[in-house]
Amino acid sequence: MSIRSERVGEQMKKELMDIINNKLKDPRVGFLTITDVELPGDLSHATVYLTVLGSDKEKEDTFKGLEKAKGFIKSELGNRMKLRILPELHFEYDESIDYGNKIERMIQDLNRND
Repeated sequence: MSIRSERVGEQMKKELMDIINNKLKDPRVGFLTITDVELPGDLSHATVYLTVLGSDKEKEDTFKGLEKAKGFIKSELGNRMKLRILPELHFEYDESIDYGNKIERMIQDLNRND
């Protein structure tokens, strides 16, 4: 990622969190945290990585709600960010936190066995 795409990604992350938390009224969208936004150099599409607190059903419902509201989110983002072309949004689940928790549990188990 270029410096510009990193800056745009960080600004987009802040704006997306504000839009989802304060403007989005879909009850399916639960408590989530945006962990990262990746943009290529041409800013053509944005991969939004997020974690969702809750069960697998709640995670699935949150992603369905976000997909349904993608047009609204993009238009709100367009009003807040002055970009010539807004990137297409792609929502992905960030598994790094789950992976980190799994590794931590494994280390704790090893320490208990010693």
